[in-house]
Amino acid sequence: MNGQPITEQPSATAALRLGTRRSALAMAQSGMVAREVTRVTGRPVELVEITTYGDTSRESLAQIGGTGVFVSALRDALLEGRIDFAVHSLKDLPTAAPEGLALAAVPEREDVRDALVATEGLALDELVEKLAGAGRPARIGTGSPRRMAQLNAWAKAHDARLETVAIRGNVDTRIGFVTSGELDAVVLATAGLNRLGRSAEISQHLDTEVMVPAPGQGALAIECATADTDLTTALAALDHAPTRVAVAAERALLATLEAGCSAPVAALATWGRENELRLDGVVGDPDGTALLKMSANGPIVLDETAEQQAAALGRALADRLLAAGAAALMGERAR
Repeated sequence: MNGQPITEQPSATAALRLGTRRSALAMAQSGMVAREVTRVTGRPVELVEITTYGDTSRESLAQIGGTGVFVSALRDALLEGRIDFAVHSLKDLPTAAPEGLALAAVPEREDVRDALVATEGLALDELVEKLAGAGRPARIGTGSPRRMAQLNAWAKAHDARLETVAIRGNVDTRIGFVTSGELDAVVLATAGLNRLGRSAEISQHLDTEVMVPAPGQGALAIECATADTDLTTALAALDHAPTRVAVAAERALLATLEAGCSAPVAALATWGRENELRLDGVVGDPDGTALLKMSANGPIVLDETAEQQAAALGRALADRLLAAGAAALMGERAR
């Protein structure tokens, strides 16, 4: 009008592109985040499925290196502008901060525990006892050296007959090993089964005294380009500070040990009274012959330095583990 050109204004309701892995669990997690992002931004979110190297390789995580294999393709898509943000299982994230990307939010953590899915719904001690009566060890599948180390250490401590079997595959594949009778049980993350609506298939939640989880287990990471300050600010509404601080301690321990997500390392930070953070760290060898477990406690002031305080706690505990011989238990330390 009045001879002036009409310019199109950017739409406040344009869909945001969320990058996700194709697995059922990744899609479920991303769908949850998408709904929350729509709630806080008022914008629709479309899922963009991306295949990662970890999804296509049939090698074990230890063979392919573990660190970053489920993340790199999503990060490339972010840096190239093909997606606006990405959702990861936080335990899959390399500990080194990537240039050009921001960890915009760490939502409140799900259940951190590992879960046993066993034949006849038996608990771990019941399963071992029943099969000992049949004259054979319980065969338990997992793709995690961390779980193998702690299961085998538990078996040695209880004079129990147990055989850990290395497996890969999605949740259906892993549980299928049990339903087919090929294995007696598998160990999976409780959080993943809950998010898939499959908690009824859990035979037993493994207490964290028996099975300390992976650093960051049960938590999600929402990542976007650092340059997109508006989106970074909007996504921050989904951040849960106590979870972010706790996983900062766990990931600092992992980084100081120079171990990747496929190493036999476990860590769990929990909040106590008066903002005190307790950090448990475990390093072992997969056959369970040696298992180092140490703890550290420290008060955390919940201000802008809280993550740095938690990271210092993680580094200090890692140094104690290294002084006690952790590096030899992990074998070649991932860098």
